[in-house]
Amino acid sequence: MTDTKTTADDLREYYLDLIKRSLTGALAEDNDSILGGVRMQGAKSMKKRAANAVAKAAGRLDLEISYKKPYDPAARESGQDWPARAESMIGLKRMTNIQDCIAAVIKDGVPGDLIETGVWRGGATIFMKANLKAWGDTTRKVWVADSFEGLPAPDSSRYPADSGDELYTQTGLAVGLETVKNNFRRYDVLDDHVEFLVGWFKDTLPVAPLGDLALMRLDGDMYESTIQAIEVLYPKLSPGGFCIIDDFGSHASQAGQAIHDYRKQHGITEEIVQIDEFGAYWRKTF
Repeated sequence: MTDTKTTADDLREYYLDLIKRSLTGALAEDNDSILGGVRMQGAKSMKKRAANAVAKAAGRLDLEISYKKPYDPAARESGQDWPARAESMIGLKRMTNIQDCIAAVIKDGVPGDLIETGVWRGGATIFMKANLKAWGDTTRKVWVADSFEGLPAPDSSRYPADSGDELYTQTGLAVGLETVKNNFRRYDVLDDHVEFLVGWFKDTLPVAPLGDLALMRLDGDMYESTIQAIEVLYPKLSPGGFCIIDDFGSHASQAGQAIHDYRKQHGITEEIVQIDEFGAYWRKTF
């Protein structure tokens, strides 16, 4: 006779698997192309600008114009597409990396809070909080740091690696604070242990009342956003904690180079582990 008893570990896995598939749009196979949606906002081409204008007019009538596109599970696994409606675009592998890192710091008793710098619709930080909830951890905070206005225009004089970057023109990357808070509420994970840091990293991170960190996840794409975050946060990362870089591979000449420069300057030698083609992490040992 087979023992089919469901354990607490099983329930935790089921819950977190469902949450991450919902947050990434994998559960609903979200791959609609929406007229005027996040993929088009801020586009310079006349065709896409016209599409945005039509979508805006339709929106005034509470209408949405979209068409179905084939869902690619492999692309969603590695976060190489951009879901129209989901709360996260990082894909399942990078979500699972968050899950594994949190499990490790809890099991090993690594002290500190969790933070992400650059949150878009809040998906990764919602998942962080869901993981803490699943483990019954009521002491750690999740810090949600973002301008909530998109990315900054490049400061090429100080950060030449960002020269010519046009991410600041992609208004689909700008998601307001109240929208992100509401996404937390929808997943029932918004409480007084979720803290929002609103503004550019150079202004908010140096003065934020942060203590020890067990996990830091940097998703700023640019050299400027990445170096400003790691300079403040890495000294607060506890031994045994994890440093995750979402854009290490996808923006190798910007976010990736900022990481290499910081590690070289501070003699950091822990192995960088690739998660997928875009993201990477390492575990701090000292």
